[in-house]
Amino acid sequence: MEMKTARLTLLIDPAKKAAFEPLCARQDKTPSQVVRQLIRDDLAAHGVGHEPSGAAEPPAPSRSRR
Repeated sequence: MEMKTARLTLLIDPAKKAAFEPLCARQDKTPSQVVRQLIRDDLAAHGVGHEPSGAAEPPAPSRSRR
């Protein structure tokens, strides 16, 4: 699961937005969740590998005082 996020702003036809939002609600998902899944599916379909941001970051080193 992604730990960090980045904003992706997109513009769509208002009629498509009006149709998309209730479709997402019927699936009990937010439009953002559906778009993220579409992007993951498209990346996989084109063989583009990626590692989710923040998922494999090593823990910050602890600072001990001596």
